[in-house]
Amino acid sequence: MTGGVDLADLEALRSTARGVLGQVSPSSAVREQMDAEAGWDSQVWQRLCVELGIAGTATAEEHGGAGLSLIELGMLFEEAGRALLCAPMLSVAGLAIPLLAAIDDAESNHRYLPPLVGGTTVATVVTSSMSGRVGFEHLDITGGGRAVTGSAGFVVDGATADVVLVPARTEVGVELFAVDPRQAAVSVMPLVTLDGTRRLAHLRFDRADATSVGGRDVSEELRWSTAVAQTLLACEQVGVAAQCLDMTVDYARTRVQFGRPIGSFQIVKQKLADLLIRVESARSAAVAAARAAATSSPDLLWMASVAKAYCSEACLSATAETIQLHGGIGFTWDHDAHLYFKRARTSAELLGCSSVHYAAVDHYLSQT
Repeated sequence: MTGGVDLADLEALRSTARGVLGQVSPSSAVREQMDAEAGWDSQVWQRLCVELGIAGTATAEEHGGAGLSLIELGMLFEEAGRALLCAPMLSVAGLAIPLLAAIDDAESNHRYLPPLVGGTTVATVVTSSMSGRVGFEHLDITGGGRAVTGSAGFVVDGATADVVLVPARTEVGVELFAVDPRQAAVSVMPLVTLDGTRRLAHLRFDRADATSVGGRDVSEELRWSTAVAQTLLACEQVGVAAQCLDMTVDYARTRVQFGRPIGSFQIVKQKLADLLIRVESARSAAVAAARAAATSSPDLLWMASVAKAYCSEACLSATAETIQLHGGIGFTWDHDAHLYFKRARTSAELLGCSSVHYAAVDHYLSQT
């Protein structure tokens, strides 16, 4: 058992997810969606939500979800990372749904969760300032009178979301608002980033019409849900790193130099062994954080930082080594190594870079 989850059931879910994701997200589909205007296929996303329950894995059954835990959801994020899935999985299942679930406002849950779980609506959450600093403490957004004003940076799927959840300072503290980004009072600037498999945008609100979610201060819920999102992103990074390890091991077995497979050379063996240790250590950190989230442990707030920092570094290392060990072909556009490398580079900065998270862990340790 892992945090109350049967390992056999978890592996069965993993096998199913890998099979479905292999069908809908082969390399050819990833490259096609990178060139598409939206960056992802709505029909594919709805299929994943219906067949795999990918958005509602950890959502209560009363809202259309599967009622499982964040451990199962973390595993699905790992498999999505392996497949470089182009879909609003992080924005919907990683950011919006955990935040709504944490606030647990009956009216908002009834209104937003079923269409999010079913894949018919896409929502995202403002987490960063225009400078990229993560956390509502750094946001320059104010609210009141059913309107919000301010700006936000690096919003995941900000240009394609149907609903944007916006933390804003009001007289009650930090209140959450739901905003329709298609109204004239919202300016959306899609960003051209290194990673074409995940779209980001800057948003500006000029007294944009907004609906309060919960009508109270949600600072604690924001801290918790952000830690959940960081944990799930760390799980995705593990999947990216693990896939790179697997493809590099396969290449080392078949690529022949000087009359023998390159995997038989000691230097290559050592590099692959080191990479395996990093990947498995990253998986341990991510699973530990997911278990803390699943059991509502207060340790999640620092364990998520440990996972995000270490998994970012392991993912960067794995993708860089993949390019190096593939030699000349690893540098070409036709090989998939660069797609994983680019995902690793942008994910390392998303929801806080390693230095930010190490500082957070240091702060926690100094208080205990």
